[in-house]
Amino acid sequence: MAARINLRKVAPGAGQVMLGLERYLHDCGLEASLLDLVRMRAPQINGCAYCLDMHSKDARATGETEQRLYLLNAWREPPFFSERERAALAWTEALPLIAETHAPDETYEEARRQFSEAELVNLSLAIVAINGRNRLAIGFRSPVGGYRAGMSDKLLQNR
Repeated sequence: MAARINLRKVAPGAGQVMLGLERYLHDCGLEASLLDLVRMRAPQINGCAYCLDMHSKDARATGETEQRLYLLNAWREPPFFSERERAALAWTEALPLIAETHAPDETYEEARRQFSEAELVNLSLAIVAINGRNRLAIGFRSPVGGYRAGMSDKLLQNR
């Protein structure tokens, strides 16, 4: 599939806005491993190959296991995910499909048992961010395969 638009080239300010959001999330206090799972699960739902490629490489580089990554699409079944991770993954599934799910009360209540209000806002913002990136990557046909683990960390460090 041919790329349609190079976002960084034609609208560098847009990329900086997204980067600013990532900087906030990097420092928000949520566990990096939890954010990695969210950044993998949402693109699975949305079918974003670019983001799956990127975030699987980053997650593995920071210590996420192959087993958990392979089983993430079926996270309810294996015992490898904590209750906090399960609540985050359920919330991650509810928000991208908001027109269908309307963020069910039981999903919200489980998330509230595992996260403070501030944490839940930050988790939701992380879900919004990855869903936004999924839409940009899919819509503009971002080329898949060229990302190397840690490239996004280098961008975050250039404050």
